[in-house]
Amino acid sequence: MPTLPTPLRPRALRSGDLVVVTAPSGRLEPGEEPLLARGVEILERMGFRVRVSPIVDPARRRWWASGTPAEQADELNGLLRDPEVRAIVAHTGGQTTMGYLDLVDLDAIRADPKPILGYSDISLLHLALHAKTGLVGFHADIATYGFGRDWYTLVDEARRSELVDLYTRVLTKAEAPGALPANGTWEAWRPGRARGPLVGGLLNRLVQLQATSFALPAERFDGAVLFWEEVDRPVSRIWNDLHNLRLSGVLDRIAGMVIGIPSDVAPYEGGDPAGLREVVLDVLGPRGIPVLAQVDFGHNSPNLPLPIGVRAEVDADHRTLSLLEPAVTDS
Repeated sequence: MPTLPTPLRPRALRSGDLVVVTAPSGRLEPGEEPLLARGVEILERMGFRVRVSPIVDPARRRWWASGTPAEQADELNGLLRDPEVRAIVAHTGGQTTMGYLDLVDLDAIRADPKPILGYSDISLLHLALHAKTGLVGFHADIATYGFGRDWYTLVDEARRSELVDLYTRVLTKAEAPGALPANGTWEAWRPGRARGPLVGGLLNRLVQLQATSFALPAERFDGAVLFWEEVDRPVSRIWNDLHNLRLSGVLDRIAGMVIGIPSDVAPYEGGDPAGLREVVLDVLGPRGIPVLAQVDFGHNSPNLPLPIGVRAEVDADHRTLSLLEPAVTDS
Protein backbone atom coordinates (compact mmCIF):
# COMPACT_ATOMS: atom_id res chain seq x y z
CA MET A 1 0.00 0.00 0.00
CA PRO A 2 1.45 3.42 -0.94
CA THR A 3 2.34 5.89 1.79
CA LEU A 4 -0.09 8.79 1.69
CA PRO A 5 1.03 12.34 2.47
CA THR A 6 -0.45 13.62 5.71
CA PRO A 7 -2.61 16.74 5.37
CA LEU A 8 -0.30 19.70 4.80
CA ARG A 9 -1.98 22.62 6.52
CA PRO A 10 -1.08 26.17 5.48
CA ARG A 11 0.12 28.64 8.07
CA ALA A 12 -2.72 30.61 9.63
CA LEU A 13 -3.15 34.06 8.16
CA ARG A 14 -2.82 37.16 10.32
CA SER A 15 -4.54 40.50 10.03
CA GLY A 16 -2.73 42.57 7.43
CA ASP A 17 -1.24 39.58 5.59
CA LEU A 18 -0.94 39.85 1.82
CA VAL A 19 -3.49 37.95 -0.26
CA VAL A 20 -3.04 37.91 -4.04
CA VAL A 21 -5.91 37.54 -6.50
CA THR A 22 -4.64 35.82 -9.62
CA ALA A 23 -5.88 34.05 -12.75
CA PRO A 24 -4.87 30.39 -12.59
CA SER A 25 -7.45 29.48 -15.24
CA GLY A 26 -9.78 31.86 -17.06
CA ARG A 27 -8.95 35.47 -17.94
CA LEU A 28 -10.69 38.59 -16.70
CA GLU A 29 -13.35 39.41 -19.27
CA PRO A 30 -14.07 43.01 -20.28
CA GLY A 31 -16.76 44.42 -17.98
CA GLU A 32 -15.86 42.20 -15.01
CA GLU A 33 -13.71 44.88 -13.37
CA PRO A 34 -16.51 46.07 -11.02
CA LEU A 35 -17.09 42.50 -9.81
CA LEU A 36 -13.37 42.07 -9.18
CA ALA A 37 -13.22 45.36 -7.24
CA ARG A 38 -16.12 44.29 -5.05
CA GLY A 39 -14.48 40.89 -4.50
CA VAL A 40 -11.31 42.62 -3.36
CA GLU A 41 -13.38 44.63 -0.89
CA ILE A 42 -14.74 41.41 0.65
CA LEU A 43 -11.21 40.08 1.16
CA GLU A 44 -10.24 43.39 2.73
CA ARG A 45 -13.21 43.08 5.09
CA MET A 46 -11.60 39.86 6.30
CA GLY A 47 -8.62 41.94 7.43
CA PHE A 48 -6.14 41.20 4.63
CA ARG A 49 -4.08 43.36 2.32
CA VAL A 50 -5.01 42.49 -1.25
CA ARG A 51 -2.98 42.71 -4.43
CA VAL A 52 -4.35 41.88 -7.87
CA SER A 53 -1.85 40.11 -10.08
CA PRO A 54 -0.95 41.68 -13.45
CA ILE A 55 -2.17 38.49 -15.15
CA VAL A 56 -5.72 39.47 -14.11
CA ASP A 57 -6.19 41.81 -17.04
CA PRO A 58 -8.67 41.78 -19.95
CA ALA A 59 -5.75 42.55 -22.26
CA ARG A 60 -4.02 39.31 -21.20
CA ARG A 61 -5.45 36.41 -23.12
CA ARG A 62 -4.68 33.24 -24.96
CA TRP A 63 -7.82 31.70 -26.38
CA TRP A 64 -10.03 31.07 -23.32
CA ALA A 65 -7.16 31.42 -20.84
CA SER A 66 -5.27 34.15 -19.02
CA GLY A 67 -2.05 32.97 -20.65
CA THR A 68 -0.18 29.95 -21.95
CA PRO A 69 0.26 27.01 -19.57
CA ALA A 70 3.87 28.07 -19.02
CA GLU A 71 2.86 31.66 -18.26
CA GLN A 72 0.16 30.55 -15.82
CA ALA A 73 2.55 28.16 -14.08
CA ASP A 74 5.24 30.85 -13.84
CA GLU A 75 2.75 33.24 -12.26
CA LEU A 76 1.51 30.66 -9.75
CA ASN A 77 5.01 29.45 -8.91
CA GLY A 78 6.14 33.02 -8.30
CA LEU A 79 3.35 33.46 -5.77
CA LEU A 80 4.11 30.12 -4.13
CA ARG A 81 7.78 31.09 -3.74
CA ASP A 82 7.19 34.65 -2.50
CA PRO A 83 7.32 34.63 1.32
CA GLU A 84 5.29 37.84 1.52
CA VAL A 85 2.31 36.23 -0.22
CA ARG A 86 0.29 34.37 2.41
CA ALA A 87 -2.75 33.25 0.39
CA ILE A 88 -3.77 32.92 -3.26
CA VAL A 89 -7.31 33.51 -4.51
CA ALA A 90 -8.52 32.62 -8.01
CA HIS A 91 -10.43 35.45 -9.63
CA THR A 92 -12.56 32.95 -11.59
CA GLY A 93 -12.68 29.34 -12.80
CA GLY A 94 -12.36 28.36 -16.44
CA GLN A 95 -11.02 25.59 -18.65
CA THR A 96 -7.23 25.66 -18.43
CA THR A 97 -5.85 24.33 -15.15
CA MET A 98 -5.20 20.87 -16.61
CA GLY A 99 -2.61 22.36 -18.96
CA TYR A 100 0.01 23.22 -16.34
CA LEU A 101 -0.44 20.79 -13.44
CA ASP A 102 2.90 19.20 -14.32
CA LEU A 103 4.64 22.59 -14.12
CA VAL A 104 3.67 23.52 -10.55
CA ASP A 105 6.56 23.78 -8.08
CA LEU A 106 5.63 21.11 -5.55
CA ASP A 107 8.74 21.74 -3.47
CA ALA A 108 7.67 25.36 -2.99
CA ILE A 109 4.33 24.13 -1.65
CA ARG A 110 6.02 21.71 0.73
CA ALA A 111 8.40 24.43 1.93
CA ASP A 112 5.74 27.09 2.50
CA PRO A 113 2.16 25.81 2.18
CA LYS A 114 -0.35 28.59 1.55
CA PRO A 115 -4.14 28.62 1.28
CA ILE A 116 -5.30 28.48 -2.32
CA LEU A 117 -8.96 29.47 -2.70
CA GLY A 118 -11.26 28.76 -5.61
CA TYR A 119 -13.76 26.35 -7.09
CA SER A 120 -14.91 25.06 -10.49
CA ASP A 121 -11.79 24.46 -12.65
CA ILE A 122 -9.65 25.24 -9.60
CA SER A 123 -10.82 21.86 -8.23
CA LEU A 124 -8.15 20.32 -10.45
CA LEU A 125 -5.48 22.34 -8.65
CA HIS A 126 -6.79 21.51 -5.18
CA LEU A 127 -7.08 17.79 -5.84
CA ALA A 128 -3.81 17.40 -7.75
CA LEU A 129 -1.78 19.27 -5.13
CA HIS A 130 -3.48 17.34 -2.35
CA ALA A 131 -2.62 14.09 -4.11
CA LYS A 132 1.04 15.05 -4.56
CA THR A 133 1.79 17.00 -1.38
CA GLY A 134 -1.16 16.63 0.99
CA LEU A 135 -1.87 20.38 0.70
CA VAL A 136 -5.15 21.42 2.27
CA GLY A 137 -6.77 23.39 -0.56
CA PHE A 138 -9.89 25.46 -0.03
CA HIS A 139 -12.91 24.76 -2.20
CA ALA A 140 -14.16 28.29 -1.61
CA ASP A 141 -15.38 31.32 -3.45
CA ILE A 142 -13.63 33.07 -6.33
CA ALA A 143 -13.08 36.81 -6.37
CA THR A 144 -15.25 37.94 -9.29
CA TYR A 145 -18.39 35.85 -9.57
CA GLY A 146 -18.17 34.66 -5.97
CA PHE A 147 -17.20 37.44 -3.59
CA GLY A 148 -17.97 40.12 -6.18
CA ARG A 149 -21.33 38.89 -7.46
CA ASP A 150 -23.02 36.01 -5.61
CA TRP A 151 -22.30 37.46 -2.19
CA TYR A 152 -24.33 40.51 -3.24
CA THR A 153 -27.02 39.16 -5.58
CA LEU A 154 -27.97 35.94 -3.79
CA VAL A 155 -27.78 36.90 -0.11
CA ASP A 156 -28.29 39.90 2.13
CA GLU A 157 -25.85 41.85 4.30
CA ALA A 158 -26.50 39.66 7.34
CA ARG A 159 -25.40 36.56 5.41
CA ARG A 160 -22.41 38.41 3.95
CA SER A 161 -21.27 39.34 7.44
CA GLU A 162 -21.76 35.75 8.59
CA LEU A 163 -19.64 34.49 5.70
CA VAL A 164 -16.92 37.10 6.24
CA ASP A 165 -16.68 35.95 9.85
CA LEU A 166 -16.63 32.28 8.84
CA TYR A 167 -13.90 32.71 6.20
CA THR A 168 -11.84 34.82 8.59
CA ARG A 169 -12.04 32.17 11.32
CA VAL A 170 -11.25 29.30 8.95
CA LEU A 171 -8.20 31.09 7.52
CA THR A 172 -6.81 32.69 10.70
CA LYS A 173 -7.68 30.37 13.60
CA ALA A 174 -5.93 27.06 14.21
CA GLU A 175 -9.07 25.63 15.76
CA ALA A 176 -11.94 23.49 14.55
CA PRO A 177 -14.58 25.79 12.99
CA GLY A 178 -17.46 23.47 13.96
CA ALA A 179 -20.86 23.48 12.27
CA LEU A 180 -21.04 25.39 8.99
CA PRO A 181 -23.96 27.85 8.86
CA ALA A 182 -26.73 26.96 6.42
CA ASN A 183 -28.46 29.65 4.43
CA GLY A 184 -31.20 27.59 2.82
CA THR A 185 -32.74 24.25 3.72
CA TRP A 186 -30.40 21.32 3.29
CA GLU A 187 -31.92 18.01 2.26
CA ALA A 188 -31.32 14.51 3.61
CA TRP A 189 -31.40 12.21 0.58
CA ARG A 190 -30.24 9.26 2.66
CA PRO A 191 -30.11 9.21 6.48
CA GLY A 192 -27.16 8.65 8.73
CA ARG A 193 -24.02 10.24 10.09
CA ALA A 194 -20.38 9.85 9.13
CA ARG A 195 -16.99 11.36 9.88
CA GLY A 196 -14.00 11.51 7.58
CA PRO A 197 -11.68 13.77 5.61
CA LEU A 198 -13.31 16.04 3.03
CA VAL A 199 -12.48 15.17 -0.58
CA GLY A 200 -14.12 16.61 -3.65
CA GLY A 201 -14.95 19.57 -5.83
CA LEU A 202 -16.51 19.95 -9.26
CA LEU A 203 -17.61 16.42 -10.17
CA ASN A 204 -16.55 16.38 -13.81
CA ARG A 205 -13.09 17.74 -12.91
CA LEU A 206 -12.61 15.05 -10.27
CA VAL A 207 -13.42 12.39 -12.87
CA GLN A 208 -11.03 14.02 -15.37
CA LEU A 209 -8.20 14.14 -12.87
CA GLN A 210 -8.55 10.47 -11.96
CA ALA A 211 -7.46 9.58 -15.50
CA THR A 212 -4.09 11.31 -15.03
CA SER A 213 -0.88 10.80 -13.08
CA PHE A 214 -2.21 13.41 -10.61
CA ALA A 215 -5.11 11.19 -9.59
CA LEU A 216 -5.93 10.81 -5.93
CA PRO A 217 -4.81 7.37 -4.76
CA ALA A 218 -7.71 5.04 -4.02
CA GLU A 219 -6.76 5.08 -0.34
CA ARG A 220 -7.49 8.82 -0.20
CA PHE A 221 -11.17 7.94 -0.40
CA ASP A 222 -11.13 5.46 2.49
CA GLY A 223 -13.67 6.73 5.02
CA ALA A 224 -13.85 10.10 3.25
CA VAL A 225 -16.75 12.51 3.02
CA LEU A 226 -17.07 13.03 -0.72
CA PHE A 227 -18.45 16.45 -1.62
CA TRP A 228 -19.28 17.57 -5.13
CA GLU A 229 -21.26 20.03 -7.21
CA GLU A 230 -22.00 20.32 -10.89
CA VAL A 231 -22.81 22.95 -13.49
CA ASP A 232 -24.23 22.94 -17.00
CA ARG A 233 -24.69 19.19 -17.24
CA PRO A 234 -27.70 16.95 -17.88
CA VAL A 235 -28.37 14.37 -15.19
CA SER A 236 -27.46 11.65 -17.70
CA ARG A 237 -23.86 12.94 -17.70
CA ILE A 238 -23.82 13.06 -13.90
CA TRP A 239 -25.16 9.50 -13.81
CA ASN A 240 -22.23 8.41 -15.99
CA ASP A 241 -19.65 10.32 -13.94
CA LEU A 242 -20.95 8.78 -10.72
CA HIS A 243 -20.80 5.34 -12.30
CA ASN A 244 -17.20 6.11 -13.22
CA LEU A 245 -16.53 6.60 -9.50
CA ARG A 246 -18.47 3.45 -8.70
CA LEU A 247 -16.52 1.32 -11.18
CA SER A 248 -13.21 2.69 -9.87
CA GLY A 249 -14.21 1.67 -6.34
CA VAL A 250 -14.57 5.19 -4.91
CA LEU A 251 -18.19 4.80 -3.85
CA ASP A 252 -17.34 1.62 -1.94
CA ARG A 253 -14.66 3.44 0.06
CA ILE A 254 -16.37 6.70 1.10
CA ALA A 255 -18.26 7.14 4.37
CA GLY A 256 -20.65 9.88 3.29
CA MET A 257 -21.63 12.21 0.47
CA VAL A 258 -22.39 15.94 0.42
CA ILE A 259 -23.89 17.54 -2.69
CA GLY A 260 -23.90 21.25 -3.39
CA ILE A 261 -26.52 23.37 -5.11
CA PRO A 262 -26.65 22.33 -8.78
CA SER A 263 -26.51 25.00 -11.46
CA ASP A 264 -28.07 24.43 -14.89
CA VAL A 265 -28.38 20.70 -14.25
CA ALA A 266 -31.10 19.51 -16.58
CA PRO A 267 -33.38 16.64 -15.49
CA TYR A 268 -34.24 13.84 -17.84
CA GLU A 269 -37.76 14.53 -19.07
CA GLY A 270 -38.48 11.44 -21.16
CA GLY A 271 -41.19 8.89 -20.50
CA ASP A 272 -39.45 7.92 -17.25
CA PRO A 273 -38.38 11.32 -15.84
CA ALA A 274 -35.46 11.58 -13.45
CA GLY A 275 -33.94 14.41 -11.44
CA LEU A 276 -30.62 14.69 -9.64
CA ARG A 277 -31.87 12.98 -6.48
CA GLU A 278 -33.15 9.95 -8.38
CA VAL A 279 -29.91 9.66 -10.34
CA VAL A 280 -27.68 9.85 -7.25
CA LEU A 281 -29.66 7.26 -5.31
CA ASP A 282 -29.84 5.00 -8.34
CA VAL A 283 -26.04 4.89 -8.65
CA LEU A 284 -25.48 4.49 -4.91
CA GLY A 285 -27.84 1.52 -4.84
CA PRO A 286 -27.78 -0.31 -1.50
CA ARG A 287 -24.79 1.56 -0.09
CA GLY A 288 -25.98 2.79 3.29
CA ILE A 289 -24.06 6.04 3.46
CA PRO A 290 -25.57 9.38 4.50
CA VAL A 291 -26.27 11.80 1.67
CA LEU A 292 -26.77 15.50 2.45
CA ALA A 293 -27.78 17.69 -0.50
CA GLN A 294 -28.52 21.30 -1.47
CA VAL A 295 -25.63 22.40 0.75
CA ASP A 296 -24.36 25.96 0.25
CA PHE A 297 -21.58 25.53 -2.30
CA GLY A 298 -21.38 25.44 -6.07
CA HIS A 299 -21.87 27.74 -9.05
CA ASN A 300 -25.17 29.18 -7.87
CA SER A 301 -24.50 29.98 -4.22
CA PRO A 302 -22.06 31.80 -2.00
CA ASN A 303 -19.69 28.97 -1.15
CA LEU A 304 -19.06 27.70 2.32
CA PRO A 305 -15.31 27.04 2.65
CA LEU A 306 -14.58 23.32 2.38
CA PRO A 307 -10.91 22.48 3.14
CA ILE A 308 -9.78 19.31 1.40
CA GLY A 309 -8.24 16.72 3.70
CA VAL A 310 -9.75 18.17 6.89
CA ARG A 311 -11.98 15.84 8.89
CA ALA A 312 -15.66 16.68 8.84
CA GLU A 313 -18.91 15.24 10.10
CA VAL A 314 -21.95 14.95 7.87
CA ASP A 315 -25.17 14.37 9.80
CA ALA A 316 -27.99 13.92 7.33
CA ASP A 317 -30.51 13.25 10.11
CA HIS A 318 -29.96 16.72 11.56
CA ARG A 319 -28.92 18.28 8.23
CA THR A 320 -25.57 19.55 9.44
CA LEU A 321 -22.01 19.61 8.13
CA SER A 322 -19.24 20.35 10.63
CA LEU A 323 -15.48 20.85 10.35
CA LEU A 324 -13.89 18.83 13.14
CA GLU A 325 -10.30 20.02 12.69
CA PRO A 326 -8.55 23.28 11.92
CA ALA A 327 -7.74 23.99 8.28
CA VAL A 328 -4.61 25.99 9.14
CA THR A 329 -1.78 25.72 11.63
CA ASP A 330 0.02 28.20 13.89
CA SER A 331 3.37 26.47 13.44
